[in-house]
Amino acid sequence: MPLKALIFDCDGVILLSEDLHRVAYNAAFEQFEIRCKEQESIAHWSEKFYDKLQNSIGGGKPKMRWYFGEYGWPTSTILPKVPETDEEKAKLIDTLQDWKTDKYQQIVSSGEVPARKGVLRLMDEAREQGLLVGVCSAATKSSAICVLESLLGKDRFQNLDVFMAGDDVDKKKPDPSIYRIAAQRLGVDPGDCLVVEDSTIGLKAALGAGMRCIITYTSSTKDQDFEGAERIMEGLSDDANLGVLSQGGPVVDDRVAAVAAK
Repeated sequence: MPLKALIFDCDGVILLSEDLHRVAYNAAFEQFEIRCKEQESIAHWSEKFYDKLQNSIGGGKPKMRWYFGEYGWPTSTILPKVPETDEEKAKLIDTLQDWKTDKYQQIVSSGEVPARKGVLRLMDEAREQGLLVGVCSAATKSSAICVLESLLGKDRFQNLDVFMAGDDVDKKKPDPSIYRIAAQRLGVDPGDCLVVEDSTIGLKAALGAGMRCIITYTSSTKDQDFEGAERIMEGLSDDANLGVLSQGGPVVDDRVAAVAAK
């Protein structure tokens, strides 16, 4: 099938980042003594809670806004009282997000966090075959840049044909805006793009933009419904080359094979 562009999500695809983000959010809550009305102790997101949260709401600020709306806007060292106005709420969210982003970047740039297996190989293979290569992330631009420079290397990052982050669009995934705009910037038809995602949120965004999509699921997304994906894999193994991934045809779901093997 014709293919002109290969576009990667960032968190969960290039980097197994779920728990890194959770750790950074909890550090921010500790730093600013975030206590919600419905909770006696400082706010803390468990692994189970964050798995559900991240697979329901895209973007850090929307996650926190939902959380505080659900559990009560908190007291903190950021403001002298519980935020009431939109301006006060925005200041709280912005301060937390900025601090969390810095913490997350410190973790990622430590040199101890590797790229997910197979990603760099597939990017290089696409480039060698003349495809356009891009990254579309729901994360803030500074976080995404930190991840991509640290894990892809500056040369691969600077040679991307398109790079977009959550800051670049008004609506985040599962809204398809980021992928629609990416296709426009690449100058290609969305139907000629193949997206690599890890979650239902990303899959819906890609399909909504009219793009094809494959899934490389993670431990927190493996049980999601990936209807519409062309291939569903635990990771980009050595046999997951561009020729195989671009073929289309019947859906291949590694989860089904794993169950059958048992």
